[in-house]
Amino acid sequence: MPKSRVRKKKVYTPPADVLPRPTAVSSKKQPSPTWVPITAVVLIVLGIAWLVAYYLSNAFFDMPGPLSEPLSGLGFWNLAIGFGALVGSLMVLSRWR
Repeated sequence: MPKSRVRKKKVYTPPADVLPRPTAVSSKKQPSPTWVPITAVVLIVLGIAWLVAYYLSNAFFDMPGPLSEPLSGLGFWNLAIGFGALVGSLMVLSRWR
């Protein structure tokens, strides 16, 4: 029985227009600006302070005070304001590198 000849595969070379080209400008990710963590911390502190003031004004609702009047008028919107500030800080922190 005759022996089959060994077939060699040709090395594939892609066409010149398909070859990947190195990019001339390498875009390194720069560190985030200083306002990003500062804004996030300020929003966290304001959100927590708003929620604490709301809960404390409800605890001492019978006693007149500088915080109980404006906060009691907003009702449950105080929760939306406090948690909105906290969610806003999370959105700002998502930009932090």
